[in-house]
Formats: sequence, structure tokens, C-alpha cells
Amino acid sequence: RNPPPTLLHPEKWCRGFNHFISQCLIKDFEKRPSVTHLLEHPFIKQVHGKDMSLQKQLAELIQEQQQLGSIAKTRHERVHTRRPYHVDRADKYSLDDDLVNLEVLNEDTIIHQLQKRYADLQIYTYVGDILIALNPFQNLSIYSPQFSKLYHGVKRSSNPPHIFASADAAYQSMVTFSKDQCIIISGESGAGKTESAHLIVQHLTFLGKANNRTLREKILQVNPLVEAFGNACTAINDNSSRFGKYLEMMFTPTGAVMGAKISEYLLEKSRVIKQAVGEKNFHIFYYIYAGLYHQKKLSEYRLPDKKPPRYIDNETGRVMHDIVTKDSYGRQFEAIQHCFRIIGFTDEEVYSVYRILTGILNTGNIEFAAISSQHQTDKSAVPNPEALDNAAALLSIGSEELQEALTSHCVVTRGETIIRTNTVDKAADVRDAMSKALYGRLFSWIVNRINTLLQPDKNINAESGMNVGILDIFGFENFARNSFEQLCINIANEQIQFYFNQHIFALEQMEYQSEGIDATTVEYEDNRPLLDMFLQKPMGLLSLLDEESRFPQATDLTLVDKFEDNLRCKYFWRPKGVELSFGIQHYAGKVLYDASAFLEKNRDTLPADIVVVLRTSENKLLQQLFSSPLTKTGNLAQARARVTAASRSLPPQLSAGRIKVDTMEVMRHPEETTNMKRQTMASYFRYSLMDLLSKMVVGQPHFIRCIKPNDDREALMFSHERVLLQLRYTGILETVKIRQKGYSHRILFEEFVKR
Repeated sequence: RNPPPTLLHPEKWCRGFNHFISQCLIKDFEKRPSVTHLLEHPFIKQVHGKDMSLQKQLAELIQEQQQLGSIAKTRHERVHTRRPYHVDRADKYSLDDDLVNLEVLNEDTIIHQLQKRYADLQIYTYVGDILIALNPFQNLSIYSPQFSKLYHGVKRSSNPPHIFASADAAYQSMVTFSKDQCIIISGESGAGKTESAHLIVQHLTFLGKANNRTLREKILQVNPLVEAFGNACTAINDNSSRFGKYLEMMFTPTGAVMGAKISEYLLEKSRVIKQAVGEKNFHIFYYIYAGLYHQKKLSEYRLPDKKPPRYIDNETGRVMHDIVTKDSYGRQFEAIQHCFRIIGFTDEEVYSVYRILTGILNTGNIEFAAISSQHQTDKSAVPNPEALDNAAALLSIGSEELQEALTSHCVVTRGETIIRTNTVDKAADVRDAMSKALYGRLFSWIVNRINTLLQPDKNINAESGMNVGILDIFGFENFARNSFEQLCINIANEQIQFYFNQHIFALEQMEYQSEGIDATTVEYEDNRPLLDMFLQKPMGLLSLLDEESRFPQATDLTLVDKFEDNLRCKYFWRPKGVELSFGIQHYAGKVLYDASAFLEKNRDTLPADIVVVLRTSENKLLQQLFSSPLTKTGNLAQARARVTAASRSLPPQLSAGRIKVDTMEVMRHPEETTNMKRQTMASYFRYSLMDLLSKMVVGQPHFIRCIKPNDDREALMFSHERVLLQLRYTGILETVKIRQKGYSHRILFEEFVKR
């Protein structure tokens, strides 16, 4: 406070010291001085060479102050902001933010801790560097700009656990180490993954404060737009992702956001034509219907105002009533129009999208009747042409040509073209295949268009930038009836669980061995054998499915027989007395699958006749949808494919014969629509998994485990059994153990010396 005169000039000394400290404390990466810069600071220069004498004088000064009894008490406990509760000192469980700090470690203590925190609306808890997020099933006011500021470049222990802290950790790692990052959000359906992904994007756009405000606004509109087209109401979740989404946010080397890219996988197209009881079609169909109703434009798009189209009708008979009376549908339609506008879609493009969507709804209403002539009994025709004419008009194609493509098909044998007629059932299948293809390709086109509109400016060198990828994929599902879609979703979740295990357990323990650290091995549930059962060639489940799909005479029953004969392991079983059914012991529990329509869904055939007709459309967008080839993941190829960092090979520890990554090749010729060998849903699925993994392994992973506290979507209700089951199958107890025994800081030696 009053340094002796020998110790530099007091006021000048204090001013210099304060300025130096303030420079050291700058958090902003772009403004923070480097170490070499700080060494040139006047304060450091003026004390240079006087270390010993200054130390001695300061020691005397401190002693003097102590004798005066004015020593300030140093406080060691952490200061928490905005704690909604007081810790009860009598409680033997310490209410800590990190499960790693629990003294007694077992399922009971973990559950007790989570339940207590949840009751206090503390939905976030750490396990070392992993975040557990319990779905609060209510809106919490902890995501405002004030909270964004709290979680900006600070030590994690400065604030209570929060999803913003995870986003900040990924961002800081990216800027500090110039390395891509990847945030993996996992959990079962309805656990809150999609909402978590929104919050991560919200915070990353705040952290990467680009001067370009319009770019930030565009990025924030991406999720709501693709979710309107890719999400739907299921039996367990009103806003369930029916596709896998990997969003890459691109940053400059200094950490300013400069663009975004979205990859979509495995859209559940079958939902367009049929939904299970109590479920709905994709959100967009209801939004657009309500929007057009309120704009009095239903007749322009040939939509009825009394009886809903077949594709969105359901057993309740309330669909039209909801469309007309629910405010939320109308509001969502306006929000979607706003998204299109902000991201940069033209009015003409949006008009084309609406025409294709309403064209799909009209296509679903086309009905067929059998005509028996003296030669043939399996001929079909369209007795009532109204729906046919409506669909053809909206898709800008000829009504007669469409009818012909639906009710007959061309077969080329020995150079001759023969026209064969379709039965009523076959014609209905062709109609539905056309609707699915229209929707799937439209969805792909919207994603590609977003990527074009959000790519970094030409004048920015995008190669030197870095990415934070955010994975939001459909969660593990187990319904009363599980079909082909659930199987794909659950295999994808097995793969994410395997990736988690590799990072948290396998690679960690390999690291201990390589550095000669004496560490006790943590046992964990390795689901590798189960993944092999699904994915290996030629005897894995997906390979067997593809093989059976190539036999025209094969049935779903011969498929299940084939599974039973070849998949001889503890993970597969066949229940007695139910022919078309088989069971799988997944990492998250037993699931019974109904194999009916497996082969049909896997073949996913779209007759060439339909493609030819749709290519004649006067709607430029529709023409484009069926002239562009499909990629190996079943998506519409982008006009020009750029090879990204993701298509580079995997790091050595993950590529040791386990996952072979194929870079995305674009098929040259659009014959994929007719070649059955080339294209099955299983092969698209396999390539999608590879592509997704190749993107993920490039970055340093950050895991967010979403937990569903109850099945009734009730706020503040904590089901002990449900949470315990999720903690068990995600290996949280083992994770706590390995994080507790582990090492929190892993800095490379050269990096450490440099810093």
C-alpha cells in the first residue's frame, strides 16, 4: 500500500502494476496480448534486474502489514452465482456440481445427487468433462443474454454447470489449440437432444461474435427450418427428430463465425405415407395447411377444407379441426416463411416448395380400381380423376402421363420394350414410392440450398478456419411395434455408444499403458460384438437383409428365417409363436422387431417410369430433384462436391481395421433409381454411418448425455427406475469411476513449454 521510496515511485508503480494486470486478464482472444508482448510492458521493463531487492523489500512490507493486523483473509471456497438453494450442512451428501467429487460412489449416491439437484431445477451436472442434462419439461429462464455473458471464456468452476459451459469449452479448445471440435449429444427419444443442440448453436453464435449480423441470424434460423421438415410428433415425443443431423459451424482462426454446413442422414420417408396410431406426419404438412387456410389459398393449392388428405388423416377425425383452430400451426407457418426469407431462399423457390408439398398431399388421394378385360385381370385404372388432375397440376406434369406411369411399367427384354400393367396394390405402391421420393429429395435439396447460402464468403480463406460440429441424431426407440426404421435408429445409437466407449474407456486406458501409468482397469460394457453382428460383411444382419432383398421371390418370413440361421449369438433371438418377429439385446435393453415390410422398405424402389415423367415437369426445382444423382448416403448430390477435412482418414487408433471410411463419391449416372443391387436403404444407412463417423473423428469430442427423468413429460417428476436404467446403459457409473481416477489436464509437452 505504501511502498518505501526505494521501491520505485509509489503512484507510478501502482499505476504500472494495475495496467499490467488488466492486460493479463483480457479474456477476448482477439484482443489478448501474447506473452512476448507482455514482456515488453513498461512495468516489467522497469523492474527488470531488480528482482532480489524488490523481493526483499516486499517481504518486509508484508511483514509490517501483518504486524498491523490488517492481513486480508484469503477465501478458498468457490463463489457460485445465482444458486436457487442453500446447501444443508446436515446433509451427508455434498451437493456438488461434479459427480467425480462424490466420496461414496455407487448408483444410489449418483441418483440421490441428480434427484436433489433436479428438485432445485439444477438440470445440469458434470462427470469430469462430460455434461449430464436432465430434461426439465418446462421453460427455464437460464438461457438469456446475461447467462451467455456469464459463460464466456471463464473457468468452468466459476459458474454452476450449464450447457453454455460445454459450448464455451469446445469454442475455447478450438481457438487455443487450432483443432476442430465435435459436440455429441446423445440420449433416448424425448430426452431433450434437439433443444440442447439449439442452445449450443445459440451460444456458439454468441461466442463467435461475427461482425456480420445477418450471418448470425441466418445460422439461428437453420435448425427451426430443417426441423419443420424433418421432425414429427411420435408416441413419446411431440417434436421427435426423424433424421440425423450434423451441423458444422465454421470459424476463422481468431474465432469469428464465418459460415455453417449441415449434413442430414436417413430421413424417415415412410412417415410421409403412413403413421402409427397416435403419431403424425412431418410438421410442415400441418403448418402449410393452416397457413394456406388462413391466407384463403387452399383452392389455389387444390386442398380440401373439409376432409383432410389421406396422408395426414388419422383415427381421431380431428385433423381439420386442429388445422383450423390451433393458433400454433398458423404461427409456425409464419415462422417458416420468416426462416426461408432470412436464410435467403427466393420467393420463386419457396413457391415451388409449397407446390411440391401440396402435390404430395394430392398424390396420396389418388385411388385405383381393378379393370378386368378378357385378357387381363390385373389391370388398374384411376376411376375418379380429380386427385390425379390436382396432383399433376401442382407438379406441373401431364395428368395422362402420370396415370400411365402409376398403372403400368416398361420392361426391356432382348432390346424390345414391353409395357406391363400394374395391379391395384402395385399401383398404390408406386404412388407411395413417388410421394416418398418427392419428399426425401425435396428435403435434401433444402439442406443443400441452406449450405450454399451459408458457406463462407469467397474473400475468406475457409481452408485456414476450424469447425465445431454438433451431432443431434434420433434417440434410441422402443415402441409397442418396432419396424425397420427403429432398427436403423437403434443401430445408429449403438454406433454412437461405441464411439463414446472408445473415447472414455478404451483410448483412455491405452494412454495409461503407453505412458506406463499404474492404473486399475475400469470394466465397461463393450458393444463391439453387437455392432459386428449388424455391420460385418458378408454375414452381418444388414448384409443378410441386402442379400435377401435381391431375390424377387423372398418374403419377410424367409428373411427372418435367414437371420435365425446365420445370426447365432446371444444378442439375437426369435420369440416362439410369432413368425414375423425377432428380438435384439441392445445396449439400452431388449427390443422386439416386427419384420413385416422389411424387404419392401429396404428395396425402396422407385420405378424409372415415374422418374421419366417427373423430369418432364415445368417446375424447374422438381426437374432438378430428379435429374441430380444420389450420393452413397441416399441424399441428393450437391452441384459441386468439395472434399472437406472430414473425408480425410481416421486417426490411427480408430482405423485399426474397425471402421473403413469411404469418401463421398457421387454416382455419375442417375440409373440409381432402377438398379436394385446398387441402392438399398441398408447400404445408404451403412454409408451414412461411415460418413458421420468420418466427420466426428476429425474433431476433439465433447459429450452431452441427455436423460429423460420420466415418461409422462411432467415437470419436476423424477422417476428413480427410468433414470437408473438410463444411467446403467450409458455407463455413467463407470464413466464417473474412470474420470475420478483419471487425469484432468493433458497438455502436450511442447505445448506446455510454449505456454
